[in-house]
Amino acid sequence: MQKGQILRHPLLRACGYNVFQMRILGMRFMRHASCLALLAAFAMLAAGQTPSSPAPSAVPPAAQQSAAPTTPDATPAAQTPPAGDSGIDPVSVIRVKRNEVNVVFTVTDKHGKRITDLKQADFRVVDDNKPPEEVSSFHAETNLPLQVGLLIDASNSVRDRFKFEQESAIEFLNQTVRPGFDRAFVVGFDATPEVTQDFTDKTELLAHGVHLLRPGGGTALYDALYFACRDKLLKTSKGVTVRRAIILLSDGDDNLSHVTREEAIEMAQRAEAIVYTISTNVSGTKGAGDKVLERIADATGGRAFFPFQIRDVVNAFGEIQEELRSQYAISYKPADFKADGHYRTIEIVANDRKQFRVRARRGYYAPAQ
Repeated sequence: MQKGQILRHPLLRACGYNVFQMRILGMRFMRHASCLALLAAFAMLAAGQTPSSPAPSAVPPAAQQSAAPTTPDATPAAQTPPAGDSGIDPVSVIRVKRNEVNVVFTVTDKHGKRITDLKQADFRVVDDNKPPEEVSSFHAETNLPLQVGLLIDASNSVRDRFKFEQESAIEFLNQTVRPGFDRAFVVGFDATPEVTQDFTDKTELLAHGVHLLRPGGGTALYDALYFACRDKLLKTSKGVTVRRAIILLSDGDDNLSHVTREEAIEMAQRAEAIVYTISTNVSGTKGAGDKVLERIADATGGRAFFPFQIRDVVNAFGEIQEELRSQYAISYKPADFKADGHYRTIEIVANDRKQFRVRARRGYYAPAQ
């Protein structure tokens, strides 16, 4: 069965699967199918036969439509993730030029105040338990372009202060996105992620995208993060150095996703995205969902915020805005680097560990040959 047939299969639609969920099932099916085909080819060769080349399959209409160019600055109607993509996206693995790794990180003192005037000699980098072969660049990150994804939980569980959070998000975008320099997109999610505004540098379009969101339905948080990183951030050009960030507003209680929390985190790491989470929990105490938000932020070098009072939501957005303009970037060539697709750990520490704290992503996926 072709993947396009899987995505259009009436039985799956009858069972209530949406396009994004069927797409994930299709990816997993194709992985298993590829392995079975490879084993069959080996068996035929062992028997002295030459496997015949299959006739090229027709491109599903959905794939043809998804390949059509879009205009980022147009304000689209609400979009669901496109069907008909190939099972494994070739850009889902980070391609690092000359085996070079780029890491954006934040430094604070022991009181949490951001420190922005340190030098390369003030830090130590460890890649997969070894110091790098060489450091090619080190600089403050305050002026690099931003690519920001705003993910807003629009499920029933966040209905209480949804309007206020919308307005706070719009103000954040107005203050953060610099026309002609930065770009952002807006995704709302309940049972499925929905793009209400694609990448643009026009804040009025972004504001309109936020206003299109309406609360209702269940929560597929992990699916939304996975989609935003895989289908948005990973598919942007890597020809220029940019910073990628996701701002995630949710209560952290996922009840509908088809990918796991760790799979969503892995995709964010592949996209080199820093994830900042803002909890919508208004109970006054941290719950299980808040721990999920902490895990996502910690694994990607971001930060989790818990604004139990409405006024604190504005402060959380303000903290994120300031941090995005007060970071460092380092580029280095790892020692004993292997292009094997494996996960490699990163640790960046200040020489004066008693005074300074470094927050950075925990690792990355090497490119596969």
